[in-house]
Order: sequence, then C-alpha cells, then structure tokens
Amino acid sequence: MERLNGESIKIIDEIVSRYAGQPGPVIVMLHDVQDKLGYIPYEAMEAISKATGTSVADVFGVVNFYAQFTTEPKGKHVINVCLGTACYVKGSQKLVEIAEQVTGAKVNGTSADGMFSLDATRCLGACGLAPVVVIDGRVVGNCNPAKVEKEIRAIIDAEKAS
Repeated sequence: MERLNGESIKIIDEIVSRYAGQPGPVIVMLHDVQDKLGYIPYEAMEAISKATGTSVADVFGVVNFYAQFTTEPKGKHVINVCLGTACYVKGSQKLVEIAEQVTGAKVNGTSADGMFSLDATRCLGACGLAPVVVIDGRVVGNCNPAKVEKEIRAIIDAEKAS
C-alpha cells in the first residue's frame, strides 16, 4: 500500500477535525475526502474511524456500499458510460469499447499514464438522452462511437497543447 504525502494527510486531518464530535458525520467526511483527494485512502478511513468511534470495518463498509466512493485514485479525466437499460439497448456497450480503445483504460480502471479513468455505471437518470456518457462531470447525450471518440480525442489534443 502506498503511503500518502504530507499534504494529503493534512487535508484528511482538517476534514476529520471539522466534524469531530458531531453525530453521524461518516458519509459527510467521506464525501469531503473524496472531493479533495479524488478517492478515499485507507488512512482516511482510519482517521474517520478514530474521530467518530466507528470501527474501520464499518467505515470501509460504507465506502464499499456506495458506488460513488472509490478507494483507488482516478485519472485526470473521468469518463462514465451508462449501461442502464435504456442506454444499453441503444448501444452503450459499443461506447465502452471505443472509450477503452482510445484511452487505454480498462472498464472501472485507469489508463497507465493516469490520464483517464473509465467507469461503467448504471442508470444516470438521463434516459431521454440515451445513450449517455459523462465526461469530467459533463453529460453528453445521444452518443455514438464517433461522438465519444471525438470528445476523448479533443481532451487528448487539449492536454498535448497545454
């Protein structure tokens, strides 16, 4: 397991101290840690456990229960492809395949260069726009493989230009 740097530990400590002594802050703390670090490291779960009097196993259980939490660092750009029923029947599996090819990331993984994370998700609540892909928090509806490839290549080009 990799060790966190001092800045990450400082962020975790600040979040934990902000909520210490309050009833039921585990989920709020987890959200705050993930918002700041991009994922929830084990050290954060330990600190939250200690501050709330909740076992590490229970904190870990919360992290694993809710799909929005992750214990692995995400890439700089996050792509979510909806595989809910409406999106799936309209071809979202092909969108996953093209995203894998263009980014080099496997489903629910991160590319070797750390540039992209690719997640297959269930219904995103935008069924009228099916199939849907969310790229860096931006909903892209009525997708097809060419549109997804164009969106990803635009990100790659922008990264090269910066």
